[in-house]
Amino acid sequence: MKRRNLSERGVSPLIPTDTVAASADELAPGLALTRALELAGECEKRDPVRTTRMRSVTRRGVMWLGQTCNLRCYFCYFLDRIESKDHPEHPFMSLEKAQEICRTLVERYSNDAIDIQGGEPTIWRPIFDLVRYCREIGLAPTLITNALVLDDIDNCRKFKEAGIRDFLVSVHGLGEVHDRVVQVPGAHVRQMKALRNLRELGIPFRFNCVLSKPVTAQLPEIAELAVRTGARVVNFLAFNPFEDQAKGGRRSANNVPMYSEIRGKLTEALDVLDEAGIEANVRYYPLCMAEERHRKSMYNFQQLPYDHHEWDYASWSWTGMQPQRMRDGELSGGLPMTNQKWVKILKEPAKKVMRLPVLGDVAVRAHQEVGHLLDRVRDKDTVYRENGRKRAEIDCGYQYGSPCKQCSVRNICDGFHGDYAALFGTDEAETIDYGHQVDDPRYFISRQDKIVD
Repeated sequence: MKRRNLSERGVSPLIPTDTVAASADELAPGLALTRALELAGECEKRDPVRTTRMRSVTRRGVMWLGQTCNLRCYFCYFLDRIESKDHPEHPFMSLEKAQEICRTLVERYSNDAIDIQGGEPTIWRPIFDLVRYCREIGLAPTLITNALVLDDIDNCRKFKEAGIRDFLVSVHGLGEVHDRVVQVPGAHVRQMKALRNLRELGIPFRFNCVLSKPVTAQLPEIAELAVRTGARVVNFLAFNPFEDQAKGGRRSANNVPMYSEIRGKLTEALDVLDEAGIEANVRYYPLCMAEERHRKSMYNFQQLPYDHHEWDYASWSWTGMQPQRMRDGELSGGLPMTNQKWVKILKEPAKKVMRLPVLGDVAVRAHQEVGHLLDRVRDKDTVYRENGRKRAEIDCGYQYGSPCKQCSVRNICDGFHGDYAALFGTDEAETIDYGHQVDDPRYFISRQDKIVD
């Protein structure tokens, strides 16, 4: 792994994970928020938005342009790939390959919106061309961004002229807390200036916030920032070990908060957002850890397909494959959602048994075609629900605690991420007793008012 000249690029060396806690002064109630609002300004009134309680499977896709970034968030899913220039996913891909991916999302998967991310997509040189292309083919583009580049209002104007739908801004704390988490001094100041620019130009934005330990005390302030700057949606994401996060002992009790530690401040934040009528979504958080009034905002793997601000499992499975995340090489064929795990493990045994690699490839392709056919003829809600369960059980090793055995919502709750359970156990689990079993993943989320883009 190479860490070259990070200080010259304004990036501090990787901070030890036992030094991420903020000081008492930095977390003084209201202080960080006041400073943020001085930079970001406040909106005089919120623009009216349409909302709905109808729930259907999302048609939003996602793509990764390459793991090159101007920040070093210590909990980043792809930090090893960002740090290593030799990793095949590190360099940005060509505009032509990105356009081919977008075209596939429309033609094969019927996606009508896309989240574009890097690394950091705003530093990819052809980004304005890609945004324009997405608009031309009917794929409404969102950029997931740290917003540093957007502190220049001219860049914001270029994105608006290209046809950007909105920005999903990564707000991982306020003031010095944010700077320490993303490991670049001054990042918070630039991000707040970016919010002012976006509001001035009328470009919609939403917030993403990872629930790491340093930010926990600031969650109500981040919610208040969203209200007073005009953010349309706030997403809170549990600090779970996806991709590179699971490697190298990066996660520990020093930087991963227990669900019970998060609960109080998260509840305050959700109350603030609820009162203001702002959509809030909490991802990968046990349902029993949320107050009853806020379970409508909880999105585990079975609920994610019904969030139109989240990604379509079918196309996500394809763009998540390495050929679609690399600069070099051709795009791969798609995986069906039905029996997806068997497609992944079939190829090598097939080759060994048949002794001819080509027959192994044929077997896999045949299985894929059968899977795609089943995806088309089976009930869509069932297919997506089964896929969500596989992601939780097989990919993430979720576990249930003893209180979960009698819980009324066990069938729609993932429980505790396997890595989290290894750190803290499952004793925090609580039994929810409604006197009957709940089996519809939409049971809570159908009570939530979600914005219509």
